[in-house]
Amino acid sequence: MHAPQAGQSPKTVRPRPPVFRALGADDPPAEIEAGGHAYRRSEILKHDSWAATAIYHGPAGRIVCKFNRRQSVFGLPMRWLGRLLARREGRMLALLADLPNVPNPCGPIRAGGKVHDNAVGHDYVPGHPLGRNERVDDDFFPRLGRLLAEMHRRNMAYVDLHKAENIIVGDDGQPYLIDFQIGVALSHRWPATTEVAHRLLGVLQRSDEYHFRKRVSKNRPDVYAEMAPGGKKEMPWWIRVHRTIAVPFRSLRRRLLAAIRVRDGDGQAASEHFAEDAVRRENGDAKKAA
Repeated sequence: MHAPQAGQSPKTVRPRPPVFRALGADDPPAEIEAGGHAYRRSEILKHDSWAATAIYHGPAGRIVCKFNRRQSVFGLPMRWLGRLLARREGRMLALLADLPNVPNPCGPIRAGGKVHDNAVGHDYVPGHPLGRNERVDDDFFPRLGRLLAEMHRRNMAYVDLHKAENIIVGDDGQPYLIDFQIGVALSHRWPATTEVAHRLLGVLQRSDEYHFRKRVSKNRPDVYAEMAPGGKKEMPWWIRVHRTIAVPFRSLRRRLLAAIRVRDGDGQAASEHFAEDAVRRENGDAKKAA
């Protein structure tokens, strides 16, 4: 069991019940094998309803491994979802393996003598998640923009760029994208070859571009005009529709987690018994700045 984070009271928050954890009552395996190398778990970054993510260390270096959902929901099997998400992310990583700002995939993940088909791993990127208002080097966003443009050229969309924690600021100052769980890559087979599929991909790619511009405006407003010529663009209608649905759902989820005492107060993630690494870092930076 994880100890409460600094500033949290064990009287007000408690660990998530198994139904709200991707692996139920279990944690990621203590030991795994990937790419013919053995690794031992050194840190759990997060364990939420969708996945449990941990850092592993071995003679070959460090890797990050994500174990997607396998815990059932009130008797409803969910292993299929974990396999689907792992397969999708693994494919995205493989298709982007030749690019320098995407971590290399590790191949099949084995633990306990069997392949875990709900797991996907990649090389560890030394660095930290992009802070919401962190100032980065002049070349940071141009490099990130070129990476997105190349993904789009390959008939792919990242989709999850609105989350700053998915952008890693490497120790070398470069941007790295992680977490391709909901990314999209069209294949060369029907129905991915249809006009409808390409139109939908275009919608997702324009969403990437919108969130990229928004991220530049928050982290480097001084170069926004140069990076986003033509000024601020109106939020696409499909993002407004998504937020109309997602924001109330997120609020309901927060109230539920607060009601069952998994979170404190207004249900913010930072109050969890074990908040994910990006939230802990952001919360720690905010306290230092106060």
